[in-house]
Amino acid sequence: MNNLLCCALVFLDISIKWTTQETFPPKYLHYDEETSHQLLCDKCPPGTYLKQHCTAKWKTVCAPCPDHYYTDSWHTSDECLYCSPVCKELQYVKQECNRTHNRVCECKEGRYLEIEFCLKHRSCPPGFGVVQAGTPERNTVCKRCPDGFFSNETSSKAPCRKHTNCSVFGLLLTQKGNATHDNICSGNSESTQKCGIDIDLCENSVQRHIGHANLTFEQLRSLMESLPGKKVGAEDIEKTIKACKPSDQILKLLSLWRIKNGDQDTLKGLMHALKHSKTYHFPKTVTQSLKKTIRFLHSFTMYKLYQKLFLEMIGNQVQSVKISCL
Repeated sequence: MNNLLCCALVFLDISIKWTTQETFPPKYLHYDEETSHQLLCDKCPPGTYLKQHCTAKWKTVCAPCPDHYYTDSWHTSDECLYCSPVCKELQYVKQECNRTHNRVCECKEGRYLEIEFCLKHRSCPPGFGVVQAGTPERNTVCKRCPDGFFSNETSSKAPCRKHTNCSVFGLLLTQKGNATHDNICSGNSESTQKCGIDIDLCENSVQRHIGHANLTFEQLRSLMESLPGKKVGAEDIEKTIKACKPSDQILKLLSLWRIKNGDQDTLKGLMHALKHSKTYHFPKTVTQSLKKTIRFLHSFTMYKLYQKLFLEMIGNQVQSVKISCL
């Protein structure tokens, strides 16, 4: 009994080794008519076809696939596969055909493949958010916003957003939000004092035009990074978000930026930004703003310069403010 078990284990060990050895390159059985024996031949690799089976003396002979033909796996076929025809309408070539891959077509951005057509991704209506963004293979998945979340837009990309927590900003909740609208908060003297912004009449005008913007941390950081000179750091941005209501956050950060940059430092920053505007990929309007600011440096106070630069950066939304302030 022990001898039988021992023999079985030895046979199993040999079988495992043989299986491991045959995995690369993979093998196939071929009957050799000359020797009347079954031979273990190598399969042909991707990008080739079987030209001649192995013999007792020679290994398998494989040859490269011709142009417009391919094989994408180890095989024993004496023919390569013909590549798919050109991509259909509203598709692009993701991967061109070669000897080891078929041509891969994919629907253009914003569309997905349904049977043979590239259909437009579904847009989620207000009250619904995207829980699974559309891909070239599948449609957008929408879901109604749960309690505490809302979506006020029709979008194929935007998820539901969380209702604003008024108390975090030191504000009062005056109207509770729903699936399509955010909470509405009201300000109070305590929040303004906590934020600590020293603003003049011009900045009050800016506040009236851009104060409604509820910007995220990343958007505020991008805005601060776009300004020349010494930067307002992430820590200051986080403190500002906690201390100031949304309508005051931009003004507070601009005030911090103004404090960090004196006349001389800001002029150097403007010159540097203008010199490297192509490297920074600044929009044309920003580059023009830099040129104007430098040209009129001696005609305006630093306080007016910072307002002029910022107002031109935020674009047409506050054109009326720029005229009234400068």
